[in-house]
Amino acid sequence: MMNVRKYGEQPYKVAVIHGGPGAAGSVKPVCEELSKVCSVLEPLQTEMTVNGQLCELKRTLEENTKEPIILIGHSWGAMLIYMLAAKYKHLVKKIILVASGSVEEKYYEDLCKNRDNKLSAEERVELVRLRSLFSNPGSEDMNKVFPRFGALMDKLDTYEAVELDKDESLCSYDVFKAVWQEAHAMRKSGEMFELGKEIECQIVAIHGDYDSHPAMGIKASLEKLTDSFKFYELKKCGHTPWAEVNARDEFYEILIKEIIQ
Repeated sequence: MMNVRKYGEQPYKVAVIHGGPGAAGSVKPVCEELSKVCSVLEPLQTEMTVNGQLCELKRTLEENTKEPIILIGHSWGAMLIYMLAAKYKHLVKKIILVASGSVEEKYYEDLCKNRDNKLSAEERVELVRLRSLFSNPGSEDMNKVFPRFGALMDKLDTYEAVELDKDESLCSYDVFKAVWQEAHAMRKSGEMFELGKEIECQIVAIHGDYDSHPAMGIKASLEKLTDSFKFYELKKCGHTPWAEVNARDEFYEILIKEIIQ
């Protein structure tokens, strides 16, 4: 059975892909908002390899769409649709990368420095503790530990939060650990950036100026890949634009404009 939530009826114009990896359900608020203007798919990625997730997303699109559609990906989801657009061009009309992770390894160090500079002493202790649990889970339920790590990252990467209901019931630490290990190796080897040279559709990036993932890193990488690139920087905005007081409205205005034009 396909892991996908559907908002509206066919034809689906947009699919919104969650981050993590393993944070299935996290983009539900975006899907609900966009469903006011078009029908939306929310794939829930479950596979344990990068290629597995690409094939899983490919199947979801093939089974629910007849023409190329717009893909919106958040964080890891942005990196996933970037790779999918390179490998399965016939399925994709446009990709919109929201708060994407870097596709070149040289910008990863900037992410680490940015986050480290935001940590309080108490948060630093908590991060060390969580990372220790990741290395040695013991008797801990890692599907409960994983959202706590996510909550700390959200706190570091949020400028001013909007209170939203969160769906963490589908979070999977096993998916996160397996897929991210492989994805990190692909980025480090240069394979991920090279894949982007195969993309033929338009690429749009939306990035907050308070996001620890360096905005100029993703912009610089994508500008090298295509002339069909558009970049939006949101002010007073962290890693999750739809959950930001100052950026939420502008974020949705941009998305809707990019969908209907």
